[in-house]
Amino acid sequence: MAEKKKVSESTEKKNASQKAYDAKDIQILEGLDAVRLRPGMYIGTTGPKGLHHLVWEIVDNSVDEAANGHCSRINVTLHKDGSITVADNGRGIPVAMHPVKKVSAAEVVFTELHAGGKFNNENYAYSGGLHGVGASVVNALSRWLKLEICRDGKKYVQEYESKEVKGKVKGGVPKYPLREMGVSVVSGTSVTFMPDDRIFETVEFNPNTIKEHLEEVAFLNKGLEINFIIEAENETDSKSYSFKYDGGIVDFVKYINESKNVLYPDPIYFYGEVDDIKVEIAMQHTDSYTESTFSYVNNIQTPDGGTHEIGFKSGLTRVLSDLASKSSKNKDAGLLVGDDFREGLTTVILVKMKTVEFEGQTKAKLGNPQARPAVESVVVSGLGEFFSNKKTNKILTSVLEKALGAAKAREASRKAKEIARQKNSIENSTLIGKLASCTGKNYANNEIFIVEGDSAGGSCKQARDRHFQAILPLRGKPLNVEKKRIDQVLMNEEFRTLISALGAGIGDDFDVEAIKYNKVIILADADQDGFHIRSILLTFFFRYMKKLITNGHVFIGLPPLYRISKRDKIEYVYSDAELPEAIKRVGKGYKLQRYKGLGEMDKDQLWDTTMDPLQRTLVQVTIDDAAEAEKMISTWMGDNVESRKNYIAENANFSRVDSLSEFITAKK
Repeated sequence: MAEKKKVSESTEKKNASQKAYDAKDIQILEGLDAVRLRPGMYIGTTGPKGLHHLVWEIVDNSVDEAANGHCSRINVTLHKDGSITVADNGRGIPVAMHPVKKVSAAEVVFTELHAGGKFNNENYAYSGGLHGVGASVVNALSRWLKLEICRDGKKYVQEYESKEVKGKVKGGVPKYPLREMGVSVVSGTSVTFMPDDRIFETVEFNPNTIKEHLEEVAFLNKGLEINFIIEAENETDSKSYSFKYDGGIVDFVKYINESKNVLYPDPIYFYGEVDDIKVEIAMQHTDSYTESTFSYVNNIQTPDGGTHEIGFKSGLTRVLSDLASKSSKNKDAGLLVGDDFREGLTTVILVKMKTVEFEGQTKAKLGNPQARPAVESVVVSGLGEFFSNKKTNKILTSVLEKALGAAKAREASRKAKEIARQKNSIENSTLIGKLASCTGKNYANNEIFIVEGDSAGGSCKQARDRHFQAILPLRGKPLNVEKKRIDQVLMNEEFRTLISALGAGIGDDFDVEAIKYNKVIILADADQDGFHIRSILLTFFFRYMKKLITNGHVFIGLPPLYRISKRDKIEYVYSDAELPEAIKRVGKGYKLQRYKGLGEMDKDQLWDTTMDPLQRTLVQVTIDDAAEAEKMISTWMGDNVESRKNYIAENANFSRVDSLSEFITAKK
């Protein structure tokens, strides 16, 4: 009986536990609580990308004023204390009492989700901020925020703060109602905020990231002046930049192609409007082998494309296919496909529409079905008219010749891929003896180290944990793919081996879901040769496996530069800048070893410093700005020697893993 009683008591406790979930457990997140609880839903991440997204949200509000003809200047100031100000000379946020909330309209905008003046087309015909969450989300995720509004000849101020209320931190709490603070002869809105270090992994803004983004915004808004000021402790060290482009996206294409060899001197530009959808396109062919398309909707970049890009591609193919078939010089015109016409083409697509359907809060892809026929119509009309002029015959000839060359290369690539597949279907001979695979079957845990040279590869094979770590040594420098077509890339043994090891294809056939390793780690020496190998590999991934980077699978391993020892005390140092402090910590009588390469470390040292997940330092490679990444790679890896020399002089630091680019940036 005692046994039965125990079972009964256990059952009662279980039932009681199940019944505990009732009405009182349903939580209502008031005001901005939801944003602080799940910030990733609103800004994507609490890492550096999410931090900078706060700035973009406020800048976008000012840009919307400019796009609708109410603002000509935006000033962004990065202050010494880490806060940032975005100020414009627009109309100023409305300040009158809201009829429902009984507080100022400005306070509603900054404290209520889905509140704003952009849900209809009366105040903003074209806007990127359609969800009404930008300003309130920034407020919710800030330590403090100060709002200044000038309109109707008066100046108004209100401050907000994050504060503890009943044991819980609430963000965006007004310190006082909106106050009138005197007269003003100008109009506009100024927002200053300090990101909350309790929310973000880092609250340190990257000036270069902001600078490049603001320059891009200036390109997209013809004639808009954007000023960026970076304050320093010493006023003489402060920096300022000013961007204003009267050529708009034509200047943008020229900027991207600055280091490339173009087929014709000036970009092709056309504009049109279909059913209240405004379409603006600038395009220019180069002698490179990859297509570069940058699309925007209401000034918001759409890196994942969407219906507007589909419309552009179909319109371009339609026009050029028709012109090729009419040309007596192009007997092989029937062999051409859309990809051939877009080889080496740099395009900026700017669409403005009243009702935008982005896929997701981060607005990465346009979903509006009506955008496709609108853009296609503008392309067919604009491009057709451009090439109907006899003065453009030379441009048409160069474009069609480029496309025919691409078609031949496409066929060669198809054959090369088939050969590669045949080799891979049998135990790929180039892979045997090179790849030391791991035994683990769980993709999420597995990682592959791409290692410079056989010596380092041998050391890594001894040091690794074979359950989840694979090693692929590269014997010599791989090909610089920036100067080669894909069929030539596929003939390179080092890249064939790498493609086989990752197992996800290449180019149009690349399937990021099929990769065999969750982390692809580049491990090279911290010298000029190592820097060059990292550059070549990152260029390869950017050109032919871009989603490997954008989906967060590419990392760079950081081996130490020095080992400082004194009896049983050992410190590893990863940069020259850290060395003096490390020496102080170890004390006099130390021994200093400078590692010239990975092969100089024994397996225990290599594991402890570079391969042990609990102790190593990896940096994740990301693309913050696709247009800047495109320009940087074409400069660094292309044929323009003068541009490359200038870039090296200004930027290169071979002991830093992220010196390849401020745009393909390494994030710890």
